Amino acid sequence: MSIRTERVAKLIQREVAKLLSTDFADQVKPLVTVTDARITKDLSIAYVYVSVMGESSEQRETTFKRLESQLPELRSALASRVRHQLRIIPELRLFLDESLQRAERMENLFDRIQAERERRNPSTDDA
Repeated sequence: MSIRTERVAKLIQREVAKLLSTDFADQVKPLVTVTDARITKDLSIAYVYVSVMGESSEQRETTFKRLESQLPELRSALASRVRHQLRIIPELRLFLDESLQRAERMENLFDRIQAERERRNPSTDDA
């Protein structure tokens, strides 16, 4: 990516995150975090990766679908915030980033492996 596309991607990431935490906070009840943003070379499409915290995967999916349905309003609000920095507001495409859930699942697996090893081979520390 060029310097310009990186700057625009970071600008979009920052502004979408602010919008989701302020203007759209009541519509997306669980915590929604913008984890990354990428943009095409011609600055026409922005790929925004969001992480949704929720109790279950169904709740996360429902929140993500609700967020996707509000893309036109989100793009309009973004346009009003960055209109002096961008000539054309890129089309927004959202992707659900589940890396935090995967990391948590891996951490739980490692904990279970560690507990199983300790159960099978109890160490005899006499210190």
